[in-house]
Amino acid sequence: METTEKLPSSWKKTFITLWIGCFMTGLNFSMTMPFMSLYIETLHPYGKFELNLYSGLAFAVTYLAQAIVSPIWGNLADRKGRKLMCLRAAGVMTFTIFAVGLVHHAMTIIILRFVQGAFSGYINNATAFMASETPHSRSGSVMSNMMTASVTGNLIGPLVGGLLAGWAGYRVTFFVCGAMMGIVFLLTLFNTKEHFTPVEATKMRPIKEIFATLENQKLIVVMFITTLFVQAALMSIAPIISLLVKELMHGQGNVSFVSGIVAAMPGFGTLLVASRLGVKMDRIGPLKILVIGLAAATFVFIPMYFVSSPWSLGMWRFLLGIANAALMPAVQTLLTISVPDEAFGRIFSYNQSFQAAGSMIGAVLGSIISGLFDYQVVFLVTACLMLCDLLLVWSVGSPFKKELKA
Repeated sequence: METTEKLPSSWKKTFITLWIGCFMTGLNFSMTMPFMSLYIETLHPYGKFELNLYSGLAFAVTYLAQAIVSPIWGNLADRKGRKLMCLRAAGVMTFTIFAVGLVHHAMTIIILRFVQGAFSGYINNATAFMASETPHSRSGSVMSNMMTASVTGNLIGPLVGGLLAGWAGYRVTFFVCGAMMGIVFLLTLFNTKEHFTPVEATKMRPIKEIFATLENQKLIVVMFITTLFVQAALMSIAPIISLLVKELMHGQGNVSFVSGIVAAMPGFGTLLVASRLGVKMDRIGPLKILVIGLAAATFVFIPMYFVSSPWSLGMWRFLLGIANAALMPAVQTLLTISVPDEAFGRIFSYNQSFQAAGSMIGAVLGSIISGLFDYQVVFLVTACLMLCDLLLVWSVGSPFKKELKA
């Protein structure tokens, strides 16, 4: 932080705790989700169609629930604070993840995953928590550093989950993840401090009234759309990566290992530049960084259509990770500096709903396109999405254009 800005002594402790919480949440997700279909397969001799259906539903219902209930939690966050929302998410996830390890039917997993989605959101709420505690002049660097937590967890998770599942079985993996979320709950409860004054429901202004007073209403809407587009672009690739790698390798060699490396490459790219981009964002403004990131993502997706080996695909995905480091932190920073504190939780929750919707749309879009055409056609469609969003952001209005010329 700048020396002229006095921060509470508890700020660093809160930041470290929430960073660890986001890391462990990302770790838990990637420890279990890649192996969910294999776990479901052990519960019952399901046919191929049933197995694919149940696996897809177990993935999708979480995002469906998030999209539906996030505005409700956002309203509560503006009245009770973000810390309570982090505790709510960590507490419920402790029990739902642990319970998945006890089930004997796929439908029970789907129900538990829906409940988990309805009460989840630790990472988004922790990000909003830190955004509200941080001076606007350093929001970019803090948002970028918070992003590295979940990215690091997502990178390490598949390795830890695979080793643990191979050694002790899939059920034990869920038990361990549930226990870890319990630790996150306790750390958040005792090691974080939020400077928040509760607002009575009767005194809280309606979001429509607050939104009408904002200077950059169009900018906020465009950030919601950008979140949806970016998440859809990232998730459209996720379902087909291993299948594309298998095709590029002609079914020869250790496809699973190579697929894991290719899938992880964006995370390495993001980790490499996230902190530096955050500092740069604080200096030149988040809108410039967002435009550069969208342009870079558009450019990087196009060559993926022409790749002929998994290693060239991995290289371009590494570059995509670098571009991705400029996207979501920039969106979150713009929302932070453009929204009054009294509407902070609700605005971030709406953004979370768009993010969840993007995950669902992207996964479905990628599956449909790859089913109708070649796998690599998905990259061209995704590039078009990024280009459309770039043009949309560029046309937001005069405040944006003035910043670009600054």
